[in-house]
Amino acid sequence: MADSKEKSDNPEKVADGMSALKIKQIEDEVASSYLLVDIGANLTNSKYSRDLDSVVERAKDAGVKKIMVTGASVQCSKEALRLTRLYPGMLYSSAGIHPHDAKTWTDDCYDVIKELASNPECVAIGECGLDFNRNFSPQDVQMEVFEKQVQLACEVGKPLFLHERDAHDDMVRILGKFKDRMPPAVLHCFTGTTAQALKYLEMGLYIGLTGFLWKDKSDDGVRSILEKGLIPLDRLLIETDAPFMYPNVRGSKIPANIKQALSDRSLSFLNRYCTFQRNEPCSLPVIVEMIAAYMKRPVEEVAMATTINAIKLFGFS
Repeated sequence: MADSKEKSDNPEKVADGMSALKIKQIEDEVASSYLLVDIGANLTNSKYSRDLDSVVERAKDAGVKKIMVTGASVQCSKEALRLTRLYPGMLYSSAGIHPHDAKTWTDDCYDVIKELASNPECVAIGECGLDFNRNFSPQDVQMEVFEKQVQLACEVGKPLFLHERDAHDDMVRILGKFKDRMPPAVLHCFTGTTAQALKYLEMGLYIGLTGFLWKDKSDDGVRSILEKGLIPLDRLLIETDAPFMYPNVRGSKIPANIKQALSDRSLSFLNRYCTFQRNEPCSLPVIVEMIAAYMKRPVEEVAMATTINAIKLFGFS
């Protein structure tokens, strides 16, 4: 897989923080079963309060080996970190304030998030960014709070987990202020256009994709971007955004050839445990199969690439 690793005659040579031997071990595991990383699941949501143990076990059974629990407010970020202690080695967390909640920012938020980020289980700053689609917080407040969190990520040296809706130009402008010192970043749950994707890739960002694929039928959206091969494998990440972004693979918008590419095993997890009201991380295999089908690439190749990318970006063990 030329896009996601460097080959070397020396198995101990480190490429981007990972040895060739470690990459080979991942390849061998993926060859026998999926080895996936869900880079964004909202497991602090109350919809999981009664059966989180089962949700995590189903994810493991489906081949999801690591999950990053999204922090979207101070309290949510604290809870996300708490969950990582209950499921060590499986759950990791981020810490930040979602643009919807930017209006809740107070003077002490910077230090609180910084303290949360000092824990090794907290691997990213976010979910932070701009959402000018719903505007649950005033746009000027969103931009101010977002810039503070980018500054914090630069200070602590942890990756950014970014949210952007209808705010591409301002997102690019703010990130551009920090281009010489900004840590790696992923544009989570990307739903934009070809031009926007190419700009984010030019800036060095990773692109995170979800089950949104099932309902995107625009001529210039995510499906088209995948079909044209515009996202390099070494810049692609996958996520469920659970309990949201349920991948409705029965929908009429999905072409027949894409539906035929979905395995019975992956569909069994999706159809048995996931609904529009509550998606779960165990739907991730269906998402990676859809992505691979649109890209016309072997699903094992896409699975391996996204897993290696997540390990490099977030430093998962």
